[in-house]
Amino acid sequence: MSTFTSFSADYSEAREKFLAAARIAGAATARYDTTAKGPQGEALSTDVAWLGPDDAGKVVVAISSTHGVEGFCGSGFQVDWLARKGAAALPRGTAALFVHAINPYGFAWLRRVTEEGNDLNRNFVDHGKPYPDNPGYAEIADALVPPALSGPAFEAAEARLKAYRAQVGDTAFHRAMSGGQYTHPDGFFFGGGGPSWSNRTTHAIIARYLANRGDIAVIDFHTGLGPFGYGELITHYDPDTDGSRRVRAFWGESVTESKRGQTASQARDGLGHYGYNRALPHARVTMATLEFGTYDRESGRRAFRGDHWLHKYGDPLGREAEPIRAAMRKQFYPDTDEWKEMVLFRGHQAVRQAIAGLNA
Repeated sequence: MSTFTSFSADYSEAREKFLAAARIAGAATARYDTTAKGPQGEALSTDVAWLGPDDAGKVVVAISSTHGVEGFCGSGFQVDWLARKGAAALPRGTAALFVHAINPYGFAWLRRVTEEGNDLNRNFVDHGKPYPDNPGYAEIADALVPPALSGPAFEAAEARLKAYRAQVGDTAFHRAMSGGQYTHPDGFFFGGGGPSWSNRTTHAIIARYLANRGDIAVIDFHTGLGPFGYGELITHYDPDTDGSRRVRAFWGESVTESKRGQTASQARDGLGHYGYNRALPHARVTMATLEFGTYDRESGRRAFRGDHWLHKYGDPLGREAEPIRAAMRKQFYPDTDEWKEMVLFRGHQAVRQAIAGLNA
């Protein structure tokens, strides 16, 4: 039996643990309900916990489940911090805002996408302007989500992907596949045709809790990229700007900056990073993604393929769904004590550093 009891088996348990930990910590909570339902018809919501003075000028924000199924990680940390640290970890004039399951549909269904089929971390674009172009994705879209997971059509799709990858190289292949696209709603990393429910809820939370704060540090918990268990702090500020310098001052040399080419992340627009920074133009926002490695990218692609096939061609409640969802869960939540221990160590370190940075 695991000794890391802050982690949960599913969305419903994670929500219960989060609310219980928030209550014990003395946090004020709020709930944002979506009309989407879980696999058992259960209600789904994003929950928020605020700990600290109402008039705090400095706030540390921790977000879980931007990518749905990745929520096991961030939720486990949030519950642990509320239970073990809480108000005692907050200096005078500083508050903590924990956003639990910002994509509750994806968490409950073990998907990365929202109920609209959006990758939330590609959805924070200006939907009134032309969408970013990703011509590489269009070349391989049909092969990424073939109509069958075995047989001639499947083998032909895999052969096309192999040939494309050999032609353009690994970096261009991963950029085409995962950089974000706005043309194939049933495909990988779709940024959406408008603001998703989770996007709108994010802005509602920002307006309610953060609009009048001066200094805000944001850590968005993710999984799936990088060495097993390693927590990489990734940021997207332009090099040598105030934001870039603040990130370095807060977290030191362990930060990787996408615009310096220091990370394997291929995301380029629509990120929550831009959503928070654009929504808070008068605040000093210092934001990073805390990405915990799981398994290799190829097993990730296979898990994506199964999930998108299931929701495009299969029956999400049928017999074929169980192994596909199990593969998604394993890919983004290695349910081992070793991995959970690394998540908690790095999570506590990153939040402690953020609090110290806000108060430096």
